[in-house]
Amino acid sequence: MSNFESDTKPTPEERHHPLLKMALEIGPLLVFFFGNLRGEWLARTFPALSAVGGPLFIATALFMVATVASLVVSKIVFRHLPIMPFVSGVVVMVFGSLSIWLQDETFIKMKPTIVNSLFGIVLLGGLVFGKSLLGYVFNAAFRLDEEGWRKLTLRWGVFFLFLAVLNEVVWRNFSDAAWVNFKVWGTMPITILFTLAQMPLIMRHSVEDTAEEKVQ
Repeated sequence: MSNFESDTKPTPEERHHPLLKMALEIGPLLVFFFGNLRGEWLARTFPALSAVGGPLFIATALFMVATVASLVVSKIVFRHLPIMPFVSGVVVMVFGSLSIWLQDETFIKMKPTIVNSLFGIVLLGGLVFGKSLLGYVFNAAFRLDEEGWRKLTLRWGVFFLFLAVLNEVVWRNFSDAAWVNFKVWGTMPITILFTLAQMPLIMRHSVEDTAEEKVQ
């Protein structure tokens, strides 16, 4: 099985440990929030961190470490690297490193814009070529017919672009603290509400698992 195959065919571990999978996705964000909130205390307690920079740079460094740790655990436990966290992790490492190296917060603040824009463009671009690429991400959770995946892919593609624009508005017009709070406590509730709003569509287009998939 390739690294990304189980995004379309869930592993038994993913079916049995959904809370762990969620924790691995949310955990790095919580680390980022804590690092920014207690950055000065962390610098005093662990003087080596002061070389990284201010609270936001310390939070960025911790975010990078937590992201790598999350991907490693995902690989060990779930036996693959999920596409979206993997792509996000790559962008975190690149933009986080640039932020710390150049001591420029702009790079890490633009990371959500880049990631969400990339996902939105890829999903909508796939539809142009007749491919409902969202199935490669969410097929571990849902089984939909072709029309359902097409509609859901369109909605998520537009939603990702909306998140990209929203991130630009927040980081360019509000304080660092407001942006961090939005990133951790704003984006997630918005995404959850959007996901719940898709449940009627998912229910209308759901199909049964095959017998082979049910015995896994």
